[in-house]
Amino acid sequence: MLTGEAGVLRGVMSRRTLLHAGMLAGGALAGRSLSAGELLTGGTAKQVVLLFMWGGPSQIDTFDPKPHAPSEIRGPFATIPTNVPGIQISEHFQQLAARTDKLCLVRSMTHDDPAHLSSAHTLLTGQLPPVNYSDNEPPSDRDTPHIGSVMSALRPATGALPSSVVMPWQVFHPSAPGGRAPGQHGGWLGRQYDPFYVLGDPNLADWRVPALTLIDGQSPERLSARQHLLSTLETQRRLVETQPARRVSHQQTQAFGLLTSAVVRGAFDLQQETAATRDRYGRNIHGQCVLLARRLIDHGVPFVAVNWHNDGQNFWDTHGNNFNRLKNDLIPPSDRAFASLLDDLSASGKLDETLIVWAGEFGRAPKINGSTGRDHHPRCYTSVLAGGGVRGGQIYGKSDEFAGLPADNPVTPHDLAATIYHALGVPESTTLPDNTQRPHHLYAGRPLTSIFRSV
Repeated sequence: MLTGEAGVLRGVMSRRTLLHAGMLAGGALAGRSLSAGELLTGGTAKQVVLLFMWGGPSQIDTFDPKPHAPSEIRGPFATIPTNVPGIQISEHFQQLAARTDKLCLVRSMTHDDPAHLSSAHTLLTGQLPPVNYSDNEPPSDRDTPHIGSVMSALRPATGALPSSVVMPWQVFHPSAPGGRAPGQHGGWLGRQYDPFYVLGDPNLADWRVPALTLIDGQSPERLSARQHLLSTLETQRRLVETQPARRVSHQQTQAFGLLTSAVVRGAFDLQQETAATRDRYGRNIHGQCVLLARRLIDHGVPFVAVNWHNDGQNFWDTHGNNFNRLKNDLIPPSDRAFASLLDDLSASGKLDETLIVWAGEFGRAPKINGSTGRDHHPRCYTSVLAGGGVRGGQIYGKSDEFAGLPADNPVTPHDLAATIYHALGVPESTTLPDNTQRPHHLYAGRPLTSIFRSV
């Protein structure tokens, strides 16, 4: 019977495509979820967009400038006033400067891990990795689940769309022996809770979501007919089916749903946006990913993460040529896309129910190095939050005179993840079981409750 099933599937799609669409379908695949009553006890956000600035943005050159510091710390960038009196940011974030009344700048982010891979795990999961202070450890099933994977478990998708989407790649660092960062998948929850990965460059004219692309000669109608045949074959083995087999069967159903759903295809279709809208977000990979994130939010996807893409130049990891990279390559697309996302969610009334988080795994050293760059610095950096009930136009925490250490209200990545969960209404007592049914607490930090509007 398994041979027959495999034969049917080979006529429908490649095994790799099926497994990707089925097993990475964002957690709509198995049933570990809290009750609705348990979930609706905290914040007001229904959805999250995480903008992960992979590599570690310089806090001084972005959202925590030090205009009175010596030149070897201050750098060449000027500061500009924002639309909130008393708040200044880098001159190159001109669009966000006009929208700072919607932002909360957390200027006291801190931890002690200077390694890209392990600190990425901590940021993306809110928990320490199996091996900390390490660029040697790739992902494993011991990782804490990605925040999107957790939300897939807590709020499984009810339709064909996945409940957690990550694009345009899983972050990888060529200088790190471990390569791909841990904490980007279902971890100890299991592969069925991996996010749905949307790969590639949506700015390309012929781009399509790889996992939603049928093989040549197939149509949704023909695929549905093949699914019916497969279902008929599977009824013959249900009496002896094991739990893992049931899970695979459910994953297959989800895969077929993703591949045949007009709603899914429409949600991911950037061609439905006007040319002016696409231009406004930026005709580049980051801008179009953020626009796609907005489309997915509009279609009700609970969690979308946009990882800074593989730009071939070490991302925001600016050990050298920091200022040219920021001015020409990094800040402009980030500024434009973030501002456009704020505008569109405000116009649609969705900003208050959508939490946006802009953050890297750490910051950069205050003192400029000999290569006109800044080295790793986890001790003090900045993240930005907006929407989801967060009060705009505020600064939380403070760095010292050189942005080297927090001066008050230090905030860890654990706290940032706890704040995301709080905004989504996930109680601090929440636990989830791993594959051995051992419970794990989701909160490892304290949520920043004071940044939210009183409700």
